[in-house]
Amino acid sequence: MLGQIAIFLAAAILIVPVFQKLGLGTVIGYLAVGILIGPWGLGLVTDVDSILHFSEFGVVLLLFIIGLELQPSRLWVLRRQVFGLGSAQMLVTSLLLALTAWLLGLAVPAALLAGAGLAMSSTAFVLQTLAERSELTTRHGREAFSILLFQDLAVIPLLALLPLLAGQPDAPPRVDWNGAGLALAAVAAMAALGRHVLRHLFRAVARFGSRELFTAAALLVVISTALLMNGVGLSMPLGAFIAGVLMADSEFRHEVEAELVPFKGLLLGLFFIAVGMSVNVGLVRTEPAPLAALVAALLTIKFAALFAVSLLSGSRSDTARNLGIAMAGGGEFAFVLFTLARKHELIDGGAVDMLMVVVTLSLLSSPLLYVLNDRVLSRWAGRGSEPEYDRIDEPANPVIIFGFGRVGQIISRILHMRAIPFTALESNPTQVDFVRKFGSKIHYGDATRLDLLRSAKVDTAKLCVLAINNIETSVRVAELLRRHYPQIPIYARAHNRLHCYKLMDLGVQVLYRDTFYSSLVLARSILEGLGLPAQDAARTVEMFREHDEILLKRQHAIYQDEQALIESVLKSRAELQSLFESDKSERSNKPWAA
Repeated sequence: MLGQIAIFLAAAILIVPVFQKLGLGTVIGYLAVGILIGPWGLGLVTDVDSILHFSEFGVVLLLFIIGLELQPSRLWVLRRQVFGLGSAQMLVTSLLLALTAWLLGLAVPAALLAGAGLAMSSTAFVLQTLAERSELTTRHGREAFSILLFQDLAVIPLLALLPLLAGQPDAPPRVDWNGAGLALAAVAAMAALGRHVLRHLFRAVARFGSRELFTAAALLVVISTALLMNGVGLSMPLGAFIAGVLMADSEFRHEVEAELVPFKGLLLGLFFIAVGMSVNVGLVRTEPAPLAALVAALLTIKFAALFAVSLLSGSRSDTARNLGIAMAGGGEFAFVLFTLARKHELIDGGAVDMLMVVVTLSLLSSPLLYVLNDRVLSRWAGRGSEPEYDRIDEPANPVIIFGFGRVGQIISRILHMRAIPFTALESNPTQVDFVRKFGSKIHYGDATRLDLLRSAKVDTAKLCVLAINNIETSVRVAELLRRHYPQIPIYARAHNRLHCYKLMDLGVQVLYRDTFYSSLVLARSILEGLGLPAQDAARTVEMFREHDEILLKRQHAIYQDEQALIESVLKSRAELQSLFESDKSERSNKPWAA
């Protein structure tokens, strides 16, 4: 056992970072590790089934942690996406894939099962990849999660469908209503009692136990709920997900998550290694062309179905494309479904082996689809679908706002409050569509184009507000304004100190750093929270502000000399301390000033 653990860890440490560095993600790295050390590679590990069975607990932990982050109120909000979008995806994709399987020679029951199994996507793979790419909170990330959740729920009727499709010559097929009722009762009892039981459990452990016992209690909750759901015929990940949702409102949510995340990461990695080990490389060698055609057909059909369903639900084309890319591959449940189908003699052994290899290869292909999407499709689609810039037909306004993000919107609201007209320009079409939903009048256009500045009548404006977050674009707009409209004052928002220096190079005098003033207000509150009188806290912060404004102008002259800049920063710390001591001494000699 220790020898195999050492092999897993050594291979993962050596190989996974390489794939991550290449931009392919950790998941495909784990799959590659499994192929390398598995029975078709170096043969260092051969007991694939046992390892795969054990590592599936990583998927259980993943669903539990996702449940922790999903409050019941938010789950209720997602109900339409889960049962609307999820059911549409399963129905459309399953029928298309079943039709393809039937045309390729499978009988109707076998084709239906093949379509249903292949329509599933990997919960662990998709969510892990979206989390690594920070896309779980995007629209396509939310849609992917909703579809995956529905697929987990769809496992129940699919398992019940197997004996019906198999048919029993000695007895008519029937549905196990007692088992279904028991499953529903277990879910209802868990939802009704679980929240109170779990909260009291963790309160008792936190009060009387150690950190190790808290970790043990968290693992016990996940394992027991998974076993409970498994015992009544439901999937273990579904039970863990329900337990996580019940804990989402608990004060122990973050601590439980922190304790379980390391276990989840290691077991998920082991799961993907085991999937890689299960790839029948021999079949890949003997029939590469048919397998390649089947994998391509699977990816194409699933992508097309997901794209169409997402578009019909009201999503933008880029959201639909990203959803199709994320979920085009197969899922781990297909291995379970096809194994049971072989047991019930619904699909012959050769077809099952072929289907399992297709699912595995589709998982291996998924990260490559991400690369294709990021480097080719998104750029091509962006050029092809970029809307035309707006024509600005309104009369000249005294204020021109470049950039309509957080800063630009707040400025516009204050101007609107005082009935001061303005013209707002934004180059991000998504942002334009978003703010227009809330009634904001905004023009879509690229402010680095002189013809747009002319149509906005910048020459008659009293001032320009430069609120663009991107440093390069902001500097380019400032250069254009200074070259063609040097008489127009610029009030600029700077992202950071370097941004300030570049704008100061162009002669921009009125600069406000993004987080500078909010940081000053926060620092003042902190000083007051530490017990300083409000007047002293305000005085300290004001002294710092005045000193930093002087320091900014001083460093502007040397900011390209890194060593001089470092020395200036170190010197400023001593100056601040000396300034504070001098002010304190002066105020102590003048009690009336205190």
